[in-house]
Amino acid sequence: MSLRTSSIKNGSSDDEKGQQPAVGRGVVEPYYPDAQDPLEENEVFKKTHGGVDFRTVGWPRASVIFLKVIFATGVLSIPTAMYSLGALGGALSVIGWGALNTYTGLVQGNFRNSHPGCHSIADMAELLGGTILKELVGALFLVAYVLCAGSGILGVSVGLNALSTHAACTVWWSFIGTIVITATASVRKFHQIGWLTWAGFTSIFVAVFIIVVAVTTLDRPAAAPQTGDYELGYFIIAHPTFIAGITASATIFVSSAGTSAFLPVISEMRNPKDYNKALYTCMAIVQAAYLSFSLVVYRWCGQWVASPSLGSAGPVVKKVAYGVGLIGLIVSACLYLHVAAKYLFVRILRNSPHLQQNTWVHWTTWLSCTCGLASLSFILAEAIPIFNYLLALTGSVCFAPLAIMLPGFLWLYDHAAYRKGTLTQKALYYAHCFLPLLGAFLCVGGTYGVVQLIINAYADHSIGSAFSCADNSNST
Repeated sequence: MSLRTSSIKNGSSDDEKGQQPAVGRGVVEPYYPDAQDPLEENEVFKKTHGGVDFRTVGWPRASVIFLKVIFATGVLSIPTAMYSLGALGGALSVIGWGALNTYTGLVQGNFRNSHPGCHSIADMAELLGGTILKELVGALFLVAYVLCAGSGILGVSVGLNALSTHAACTVWWSFIGTIVITATASVRKFHQIGWLTWAGFTSIFVAVFIIVVAVTTLDRPAAAPQTGDYELGYFIIAHPTFIAGITASATIFVSSAGTSAFLPVISEMRNPKDYNKALYTCMAIVQAAYLSFSLVVYRWCGQWVASPSLGSAGPVVKKVAYGVGLIGLIVSACLYLHVAAKYLFVRILRNSPHLQQNTWVHWTTWLSCTCGLASLSFILAEAIPIFNYLLALTGSVCFAPLAIMLPGFLWLYDHAAYRKGTLTQKALYYAHCFLPLLGAFLCVGGTYGVVQLIINAYADHSIGSAFSCADNSNST
């Protein structure tokens, strides 16, 4: 079992200039005999000045990385989900799922820091159920972030179609987006792509803010009939069918459920114990933005909100918003791909001298991971060419187990003594037993709902065939 380790006192500031750690603070496996520190012997990446030092991320930069992982796809899809749930139901869903995802993210981070040999959620699963569970969770993790990268590629293709008024086949736009995303995701360290996360978050935040302001200046939604009477479709309380309701809930849930992507970042933090600061900072900003932006867009657009929502204020503003937000869409997909590739990379080279050395094996393995997973993301983006459905499917199939079920079991594993403890401890123990049940319901129910909607969409020609050249931005 992994040893509990205490945090290292680090006197450096969080300006993250990439300072080389002093020898006394570094820890390196036998491959790096120039630095020793027994306090971190179980960390995956060791502090070293003789190889590639991955441990260079401070908590402020980690919080921005987390922001960009979470923010973008969610804020672009929630207004559409609110049409199914109504303003009240949608707002409660945003708050409720956001609070739950923050808590389960905290559980994952605390578990990881109690067992620092865990680089990913799959390593945690190994402590719970051995190798078989580790492989199942690892495969689920890869599928989740490959699908997320696919949603990013799809978003980029929508943006390029909007900016060019569908000047080329959508498949070509997706392919160009995939090339750019793969190139940026191939940067090896989270610290090195830190500047991209700042640019990406600012880009998408400003783009969404433009839409929020623009929709309030219109007499009627841009997609609604411009003459005569029309139904806005704004409801305080809606009455959705089970399929529509569970799909909307899964869409809102997945908008903040990517906390399992935070775990590989912890392994590259200078002080992993600072994780909670980064988590709280990220989730507070995300939830405030989700709630305010989505409620305003839904109030003014109702059923006429676009998916993604950047197209909700008319063709001119849509071009402006996508022009501003395109960087953010690219960076989101870049981070999803990087997280998936880093997991696979560490799985292949862990406990090998090539993990932190600039060898031919190191680079070949890393680039193979990014390019291979990018290819899968591209194929999935073209096979499920509706943004909301792709996100909802990801939430149901992958993130319900990863972000709800597994954290429940992780807490029970670390607090097994609570089962026979005080009354309060027993109450906490059995309350956490509810998490796996909730995750299982969302997984089964959400998957059924999304699959049924995808089948219906193909049947009524709401979406075209896979690898279609048709315009997916409604610009023509």
